Amino acid sequence: MKLKISSLALTVACSLAIFSANAQDLMDIYKEALQKDTQLNQAKANADAAHAGISQATAALLPQIDVVGSLTKTRTNYVDAYGARGSNKVASAGATLSQAIWRHSSWVNRSIAEKTATLNDLAYADAQQNLVLRVSTAYFNVLNAAETLKYQQANNQALKRQLDEAEKRLNVGLIAETDKLEAQAAYDLSTAQVISAENSLINSYEQIRILTGTTVTANQLAELDISKFDTPKVNETLKMLIKRAEDNNIALQQAVVSRDIAKDNITLARTGHEPTLDFNANIKTGYTDYTNEVPAAGWVDSNSWSKSVGLTLNIPIYHGGETSAAVDKATANYVAQSEALENAHRSLLSNVNNSFNDVNAAISKVKAYKNSVASAKSALDATMAGYDVGTRTMTDVLDATQNLYNAMQQSAQARYDYILSRLNLLYTQGDLKVEHINQINSSLIAK
Repeated sequence: MKLKISSLALTVACSLAIFSANAQDLMDIYKEALQKDTQLNQAKANADAAHAGISQATAALLPQIDVVGSLTKTRTNYVDAYGARGSNKVASAGATLSQAIWRHSSWVNRSIAEKTATLNDLAYADAQQNLVLRVSTAYFNVLNAAETLKYQQANNQALKRQLDEAEKRLNVGLIAETDKLEAQAAYDLSTAQVISAENSLINSYEQIRILTGTTVTANQLAELDISKFDTPKVNETLKMLIKRAEDNNIALQQAVVSRDIAKDNITLARTGHEPTLDFNANIKTGYTDYTNEVPAAGWVDSNSWSKSVGLTLNIPIYHGGETSAAVDKATANYVAQSEALENAHRSLLSNVNNSFNDVNAAISKVKAYKNSVASAKSALDATMAGYDVGTRTMTDVLDATQNLYNAMQQSAQARYDYILSRLNLLYTQGDLKVEHINQINSSLIAK
């Protein structure tokens, strides 16, 4: 067990030392993720593609002009009284123009393309806000894992000292063997907890690597300056927060646009019942060149040209029920999107309530755990004094030691929980910005 923990500790220590000269704070990690995060880049590419789709849909409303040309060489035998034989070249060129005068479906498709672009713009905006949240979560998960390891190691060292002291007292007959065995059991359990904490710390680095494509360590990251840490309450009432979320939450806006697209799809399906009217014009010219002209055979060089202008009216009569089925399908999809919108609204209300409660709970926990640390330290001092005079047992000492370090670890986690709960609340409001990274960054200090 000692060999295993030493090996893992060496891995952690080496990884910390590699980057110790290149300390980074939360803003540094955010700036790197802003360039390299795959989710953000994917959302940006999707938005660009959706905007290109508007131009693509608009093209169907504009004139369509094509130019066509051809050149053909043919060898022909003409056997009769003339005994003619020869070849000819035929060249032709032409241009066609078409313009949709009434195609309701093209206008609806353009409307859908515009709404799809809006939907992807919202997704990109959400990805930008979500990046702030994901970077902060990953950053403070590393710091929390590092603090957990620090307190587990401190607890382990304290239990080792108590085990050594118990062995000495056992050797001189001051305590029973039971006390020594209890100290050994507590130390062994603590050793396993240190191993688990070391592994959790190493795994926490992966969250940042996913965001930036590079590896960082806890020793590389600026830590929270407790002297600057504060837990201000939320100024707005819950009712105000809900109203702002209903106005600005991006997920809710996406659900609204998705419903509107579904409604447009019903209109698009119904255009299958409507007539279409197109304007068409074309002009064509050609030239035929014979190597051997035979007028009697009709083999004579010639020029030709033609032009036409017209309107094409198409009135759908019956297509096997395809259009009606498409309308039914689009209508069902609209119902589904309407339900999705209602679900998004209910989820938003729940998320705002939960985030608001989480912030208030985190404020209370920070204060409670701060008091808990002070109480646990006093309790340990009193227990140690009682153990020295024989009024307290080894079990009491071990419990008091573990209570102190547990309180210290939980106090640290409560601070990180407060920061992340505030960010989550801002995210539900659709109001999470890079400025909030700056605010948090000001409360960090390089190691």
